[in-house]
Amino acid sequence: MLLVTTIIKPHKFEDVKGALIKSGVAGMTISEVKGFGRQKGHTETYRGSEYEVDVLPKIKIEILSSDEYVESIIETIQASANTEKIGDGKIYIQKLEECIRIRTGEKGKEAI
Repeated sequence: MLLVTTIIKPHKFEDVKGALIKSGVAGMTISEVKGFGRQKGHTETYRGSEYEVDVLPKIKIEILSSDEYVESIIETIQASANTEKIGDGKIYIQKLEECIRIRTGEKGKEAI
């Protein structure tokens, strides 16, 4: 079992979510987060004053998956989140020790 976590631009969320659902992903956890990477934010002007926005809004999506589906999930995220511009995001893969469904007590793949 693996945990796939991706950080993407907010305006790409609906594209990524739709593509993941079409590819068979049954569930995901979505969070609104803020952060920065290499782009280090940007400068904006408000009422004539210039200020720096050094943390940018992002969307974090977490998906629990069996090992055999991870490559498909990665490919789907890359294809649907890519704008070919800096700040498109990252995908992280982590091994899970255990997964337990609270309602039924199911463990492992059955709990996903």
